[in-house]
Amino acid sequence: MSIGEVLAQLRPDFPDTTISKLRFLEAEGLVEPERTPSGYRKYSREDVDRLRFVLTAQRDQYLPLRVIREQLARRDAEAAAGAGWPRPALVAVGPSGEVPGRSTVSDQPDQPDHAQQVRLSRSDLLAGSGLESSTLAEVERLGLVVAVAPGWYDSDALVIAAAVAGLLDHGLEVRHLRAVRAAADRDVGLFAQLVAPLVRQRDPAARARAAETARELIGLSQRLHAALVRTGLRGTLGR
Repeated sequence: MSIGEVLAQLRPDFPDTTISKLRFLEAEGLVEPERTPSGYRKYSREDVDRLRFVLTAQRDQYLPLRVIREQLARRDAEAAAGAGWPRPALVAVGPSGEVPGRSTVSDQPDQPDHAQQVRLSRSDLLAGSGLESSTLAEVERLGLVVAVAPGWYDSDALVIAAAVAGLLDHGLEVRHLRAVRAAADRDVGLFAQLVAPLVRQRDPAARARAAETARELIGLSQRLHAALVRTGLRGTLGR
């Protein structure tokens, strides 16, 4: 398979995957597709299974590439000993049940990230999240939801709006979410300092590494926040 055909297979389960990411994983030694005499990548079924394992470990466990590489080495040894290559369990993801990026992709440079994002109208956002129009306006004033263009929103806006709606259903008020916005801004400032030096480099591999670093930082931050909240609630729950 060409890299475009591989991307078309992976995107229904991993919608954030791009050709740049596949090239980055190759540069990191996690997959080694063959090359045609003209230099085009050709992926085998085993290569695709290997990519699925890597992407699943990143998405579901937030594992860094170093750990994933070690796991792959162990599985390669098991496969060489005749244990076979286990297929990873997959969980399809996508905002509001949709899977962006299903269109056929060729072996060409990626389109800009904003071109791959879902575009939702305000009415779509309201219907998908369950928020009232007046509440959405209040949420926007706090900077929790930001339009990518006047009247248009991306998939992250839908995730945020739906989460806000759920919190409000439990009795919170929009004003209570100021602290959440402030905490997120602090994380953005901190993480930006870590990835900015990579982004400034002209090397495409460095920019891909910056995207991977950001993804890992976001996942680790989410796990840390959830664990701290669970720990803090133990006393209240009597556990």
